[in-house]
Amino acid sequence: MDLKKVRKFQARYRVEDGKGFRLKDHDPADTGGLSLEKDAAKALLQDGIALLSQQQDMLYAQDRWAVLCLFQAMDAAGKDGAIKHVFSGVNPQGVRVTSFKAPGPLERDHDFLWRHMVTLPPRGEIGIHNRSWYEEVLVARVHPEILAGQKLPPELRTKRIYDERLEDIANVERYLSRQGVVILKFFLNVSQEEQRRRFLSRIEEPEKNWKFSASDVAERAHWDDYQDAYEKAIRATAAPHAPWYVVPADNKWFTRLIVAAAIATALGELDLHYPKVGPEAMARLQAARKELE
Repeated sequence: MDLKKVRKFQARYRVEDGKGFRLKDHDPADTGGLSLEKDAAKALLQDGIALLSQQQDMLYAQDRWAVLCLFQAMDAAGKDGAIKHVFSGVNPQGVRVTSFKAPGPLERDHDFLWRHMVTLPPRGEIGIHNRSWYEEVLVARVHPEILAGQKLPPELRTKRIYDERLEDIANVERYLSRQGVVILKFFLNVSQEEQRRRFLSRIEEPEKNWKFSASDVAERAHWDDYQDAYEKAIRATAAPHAPWYVVPADNKWFTRLIVAAAIATALGELDLHYPKVGPEAMARLQAARKELE
């Protein structure tokens, strides 16, 4: 996969300045002008996976940078599938995946960022957060009763709390970027109609029944509220050091290509290389070689 072409390909979906951002300007069915057969799309994705595998190996060996990928989406947008396919070729020793569910009692006894901070990737590794700290300005904004159960002092639950949380998130992302953490945020942008089709598929196909939850359908009643919440989050936190990728998600093959391209581009800009061996270490290597021979 040509990195120059990859960089140009994914750039149209990258948002690093939230001013004036409007979610309605981004088409969930966009395929970037590509029209590929299933086999051709798979082959192209495999090229990206192979490149990512090579880059991750150098990232791990160099042990200087960490990469944090945050995945957010409406239900059935394809987060799990994108993670599964894009990272299928990497060394499991250098990747950590954390899927965040509703906070439990221990997590509610801490600040809203705590559970995410303790799962950050160390240097040399890729961390994947399936849902992230953005849930606290998305689902919590749509369902105010969630905030009421978070044990915050009443005087802190003001009308500005979500703006304040977005400020806190932006500041944390700025801090992490200054510590060598590359932050990539993916919003898988699925249309309401495509979500409906995928829910029906989960009901009609026995092997997908386990994926279906009645609560997912209930959340569709809040579709517009969620779209507004995502728009506000992206506006407030998109930055060059922590960009959002608003990825069209109606076509799963294209979603995966963009995610792979974005990660490959970010890693390609890090000057990754295998550690160079100095003269003394080389002399020891040669001595060891003679002994082994």
